[in-house]
Amino acid sequence: MVPKLEGSCDPKFHRVKDAFVENFEKRSEVGAAVAITIDGKPVVDIWAGHANKAKTRPWTRDTLVNVYSTTKGATAICAHRLAGEGKLDIDAPVARYWPEFAQAGKEKIPVRYLLGHRAGLPAIKKPLPPQALFSWSQMCDALAAQQSWWEPGTAHGYHALTFGWLVGEVIRRISGKTPGIYLRDELAGPLGLDLHIGLDAKHDARTADMIASSPPAPGEPNLFADIAKNPESVTAKAFTNPPSVSKPGLVNTREWRAAEIPAGNGHFTARGLAKLYGAIARGGQLDGVKVMAPNEIARCYEEQSKGSDAVLILSTRFSLGFMMSQPGASLGPSPKAFGHPGAGGSLGMADPEAKIGFGYTMNKMQTSILIDPRATALIDALYASL
Repeated sequence: MVPKLEGSCDPKFHRVKDAFVENFEKRSEVGAAVAITIDGKPVVDIWAGHANKAKTRPWTRDTLVNVYSTTKGATAICAHRLAGEGKLDIDAPVARYWPEFAQAGKEKIPVRYLLGHRAGLPAIKKPLPPQALFSWSQMCDALAAQQSWWEPGTAHGYHALTFGWLVGEVIRRISGKTPGIYLRDELAGPLGLDLHIGLDAKHDARTADMIASSPPAPGEPNLFADIAKNPESVTAKAFTNPPSVSKPGLVNTREWRAAEIPAGNGHFTARGLAKLYGAIARGGQLDGVKVMAPNEIARCYEEQSKGSDAVLILSTRFSLGFMMSQPGASLGPSPKAFGHPGAGGSLGMADPEAKIGFGYTMNKMQTSILIDPRATALIDALYASL
């Protein structure tokens, strides 16, 4: 049974609404929202379903949900904003801003390598205690001391969790604010965006519970089966150190929500994502708020890494902080489209050519590692409507 659809949808984009409904009918959706802006104006803002597994709480207009790695896009936007203001040189050594980072032969690694997943720091080798996950200083100190797993710049591998502390500490050293505070003060507050990295307890009542995915079917990529075979590998360490990362149900705890983990624990609405990316897609400014300098936008779709991923053990393609389209994981027809998906299905993206801002959030996780079929269906319907 398809739950009641709420919100608004420009008739021109009825295909998006149809695809959204189909996600409930055919793709096991439980609760979700999709929002789209064109040149800064909302054309789709719809939601449906339930905010918990028992289906006792309806998904509402202001339902927040954990978006995992979709958070990385917002963190990258904060870094690009600083670069556009002349406060961050992406080609400068990380150690210029974070002197302690120069340990273990890392003194020459440029900020560019952090954003493009080329720094060789996707994991910490030394075993960390479970609580380290929630300690900003402990994670940054461990990364400053860590030697790169490969020669920086020679390969890329998805910095699944470390991206947030690496890029985030650069943001903090420059601005004096952690990424969650910077996002709140500089972008979310001025633009009225419901985007949070570090969620106040007052929002718990409107936050959806994440529902775990079923195990991958035989023949599908199974990252955790690969991890089990070699627990000392870079892939294993990236997803199991600190060990609390892989604790079942962690994502629905107050401890997880309260922490600032800028690679993976943003609590966003689809509307907030669409408006943020939509501002960038139309030149970097919206409602009198400058989100990003126009010359910085081109860097968001400047390819940095493509091909075999040393961590995910499949092919990936990244720009400076964002995922790009590739075969089997398309963000639509524009070569300039960029954004970031999150584990289980969520996605935020911008298309500067068509001036599109797109946000999709959900609580029923699926097993896709890159772009989820539900998001793909919505993107395909969007472009078919233009």
